[in-house]
Amino acid sequence: MNKSLLSSSIIAALLASAPSFANDSIDLDTDIEQIKIIGSKQESRATAGSSAVVDEEQMRIEVATDINQLMKTVPGVYVREEDGQGLRPNIGIRAATAGRVSKVTILEDGVMMAPAPYSNPAAYYFPSTFRMSSVEVLKGAPLLRYGPQTTGGVLNLVTTPVPETFGGQVLTEFGENSSRDIHAHVGGTDGQFGFLLETIQRSSDGFKTIDRSGRDAGFDIEDYVAKLKWTGDRQSILAKFQYSEETSNETYAGLTDADFAENPNRRYGISEIDQMNNHHDSITVNYNLELSDAVELNVLGYKNHFKRNWFKAGVAKGLINAANNGDLDALAVLHGEQDYQDITWTNGNRGYDSYGVEINSGIELASHVIEVGLRDHTDEMDLYQLKEVYDQINGSLVFDSFIQPTGGDNRLEKAEAMSFWVTDNWQVNEDLLVHFALRHEDVDSSRRQFATPDRSELDSTRSNNSSEWLPGASFTYNVSDNWQVLAGAHKGFSPLGGGAKENQQPETSVNYEAGVRFNQGSLFAEAVAFYSDFSDTTQVCSIANPCPNGAESGNYVLGESVVRGLEFQASNTFEAGSFLVPVDITYTHTKGEISKDNLNYLDGDELADIPQNTFSVRVTLDNNDGWINYIVAKYADEMCVSVGCNRSDSRFDRTESVFVTDFVSRYEVDNNMTVYLKVENVFDQQKIVARSPHGARPNKPQTASFGVEYTF
Repeated sequence: MNKSLLSSSIIAALLASAPSFANDSIDLDTDIEQIKIIGSKQESRATAGSSAVVDEEQMRIEVATDINQLMKTVPGVYVREEDGQGLRPNIGIRAATAGRVSKVTILEDGVMMAPAPYSNPAAYYFPSTFRMSSVEVLKGAPLLRYGPQTTGGVLNLVTTPVPETFGGQVLTEFGENSSRDIHAHVGGTDGQFGFLLETIQRSSDGFKTIDRSGRDAGFDIEDYVAKLKWTGDRQSILAKFQYSEETSNETYAGLTDADFAENPNRRYGISEIDQMNNHHDSITVNYNLELSDAVELNVLGYKNHFKRNWFKAGVAKGLINAANNGDLDALAVLHGEQDYQDITWTNGNRGYDSYGVEINSGIELASHVIEVGLRDHTDEMDLYQLKEVYDQINGSLVFDSFIQPTGGDNRLEKAEAMSFWVTDNWQVNEDLLVHFALRHEDVDSSRRQFATPDRSELDSTRSNNSSEWLPGASFTYNVSDNWQVLAGAHKGFSPLGGGAKENQQPETSVNYEAGVRFNQGSLFAEAVAFYSDFSDTTQVCSIANPCPNGAESGNYVLGESVVRGLEFQASNTFEAGSFLVPVDITYTHTKGEISKDNLNYLDGDELADIPQNTFSVRVTLDNNDGWINYIVAKYADEMCVSVGCNRSDSRFDRTESVFVTDFVSRYEVDNNMTVYLKVENVFDQQKIVARSPHGARPNKPQTASFGVEYTF
């Protein structure tokens, strides 16, 4: 049976079965505007599986512009910074590696947002954190409702809602390095109709200085959103349109360790002309129908387009490695003191399209809340990378010639995926909640590589099919009014991508978690142990995250591995005179390693991008009269740059541990206006937080900014 026929058959079955439960009475969530996979922070603390919510209050207080900084306060989440400004996130969850967020399912209002989630999941595009009202992180067996990445977790970004009454907000923030951020939105609801218009305008000169150049290392970002909503008696429709552009003078070139120690905010002149240009547009249409008090049907259609060109030099990697090993000629080239011929810049010109239809039916039958759904999805990538050759002469870059794209620089990749799921939330009794999930993924991927620039002659082709059933189960049990235990197990899956060969198998894992929760008044505490056993750990290869064999596309199989750890979080609110003092603490301990000898690795080799210990503490001082002070401290251990760094004594195989403290002070002038002062990295602690791509890279230095919020 072909996929389109299968899709039609299942859709017909869903529609036919729905009315049979018409006499049941339940309260199903019919809000199609903000598709939440968890809900509130309180709901996250009662799910049959571990989860976390960065809620609207935290988003408002932090005035978050950098998703990396937000995620550092969530247990079980690992962040590898790259540019220090959050433009290109690298986020991992539990056993899912961080490189370009390629092993985490990224959703915006429940819709996949990676440029090509199945064929090319690397997140060179990431939605503007500024326009999000909350961020949800779902781990454990319940994540099987979503996909395709179902091992570590799901990251859902919840956008600004349509206001119930006419109103809006304008936020303006100015800071060091000529930074400017504007977030403005207006909207309202009149009768059955509602709308929202929203924009983000961001610019900065960046915090790095480029040798021998008047060019800055900053960025310019524009982001626009429009929402139109209609609500009837038992049905509703939401259409969302989004468009964004970014120009960022970002580079793959880092620094040698010696130059980093002298000035971490330096950039070599050989990277002067490096630049990323991209645009993204998307449309989603969401239709919700309450067939009865007990049954609802949701139909979601979406299309995303992303195009980017990252113009960058590849020579930096070899020169930096050589200079780190004592090559004085390489160092002289980096410093612009020695001429160098035939430096190749790649126009990383790629276009991505992803589109599909998702149908989900929600049904309550007695003590069961059941979801049955399917998604028919296609994504593709068109890569056409023209190269340009320059010479460095007297410290300046001089154009020489073009190299037309052939082979790996000229290819098409595609994936077609059919997903099916059924979940059951079963309230067995007052104390026991059981969650069952079953997901099926059927993925066909292909690559065509061309021998000529005009694509008249094929160089090579490859294809792959993978089909996996993914079961899972979890539960919570109330031991008492204050104590709850939870546990779960599920099979995880990660598609191989468009570069997979016929004989390659997808990454699969068996994942377990068990923990305990305590809740009494304002005091909440949770401890969860997790364990993931991988049959074939894979890495998605890219220039930013090259595989151990040097490949910069396709996939690389690391072998069998295990990831185990412990997550802890606690929160409480204290009183200090007239002040309220909420305190939040998170801690994660993780150990990831190869579990069986293979041709390339040994049992016990540490996995990359996983810090053994991370910690955060957030303290708020609220005078209950419009003045709030907020301090958050975040720590992360060093990380392996590549697998097996524990068997190496070289400092170049690891990053450095880092401890950063941020501060925000907010004052409510009146009911409409709030002013705030924000200082990131108060103590100006800069470390080598990444060595990929190409050399030592710092986190953001101490940076102050001032903002005004006006609500109407």
